[in-house]
Amino acid sequence: MIMNIKFLNNKILIISLITISVLIAGCVNYQMGGEDRSPVTSDIQYSLNGEKGVSLQEESKTDGKTIPERKVISTASLTIEVESVQDAINKITNITLENAGFISSSSIRDIGGDRKSGSLTARVPQKNFYSTIEKISELGTEKHRQISGQDVTEEFIDLGARLDILKKQEIRLQEILKMANTVKDILEIEHELERVRGEIERLTGRLNFLNQSVEMSTISVNVLEPAPLTGEGWGISQALRDAVRGFIESVRGIIVFTGFIIPILVYLGVLVLLVVGIKRKILPKLKG
Repeated sequence: MIMNIKFLNNKILIISLITISVLIAGCVNYQMGGEDRSPVTSDIQYSLNGEKGVSLQEESKTDGKTIPERKVISTASLTIEVESVQDAINKITNITLENAGFISSSSIRDIGGDRKSGSLTARVPQKNFYSTIEKISELGTEKHRQISGQDVTEEFIDLGARLDILKKQEIRLQEILKMANTVKDILEIEHELERVRGEIERLTGRLNFLNQSVEMSTISVNVLEPAPLTGEGWGISQALRDAVRGFIESVRGIIVFTGFIIPILVYLGVLVLLVVGIKRKILPKLKG
């Protein structure tokens, strides 16, 4: 009887151990092969294996998609009225250089009446974009301001993805070229490899251009001197020119009209003389 009880207890113990082993194996398989992993799973792996696992948050940082940094091309346009265009251009140049920028173009022209106007295009780092605008605006009376930004994030990501694919194609074509045996195959592979490399250069150039445009913002500045209180500032000179022009046009019109009316007057004069002559000479004879 005692032997039967011991055998039964051993049998129950063995069955319990097998059941526990099956449950543990199922849990481990679920944790390793399941699609829905949680931070708790990683903690269990850590406590069971004694090695640090990768949590869900860490996986999202390494394997998951992260939000890309915005790529924005910033541009600004300013119109400022200043006392001296030349001095303003010099000061804008100094402000640009102080903010780690450079001048891409500048020009000064005479607009008449001892007045000048100028235009200048400055490139400054994105971080100094707004501060540079404010400093330039303080040089005179601001007449116009326009600031715009072009978001090129999507284009930047698309170009980067296409560039990665092309680089992988280039590597694969180089491997295939090593295995080519016939001249025809070599020429075809080299032709495709040349096309892929050309596309890589084109996309790389576009990415470099976008990077430079994002990193270095553009500020276009138009400066002009104020109109004088007399003369052209009031439009007197223009009015005098318009008056002279109108007088000349009127004289011209009179001359043209006279040219048209004189032949008509001569014709009418001849008709009048004929009629008068008929009345005085022919009609009396007919009556007599």
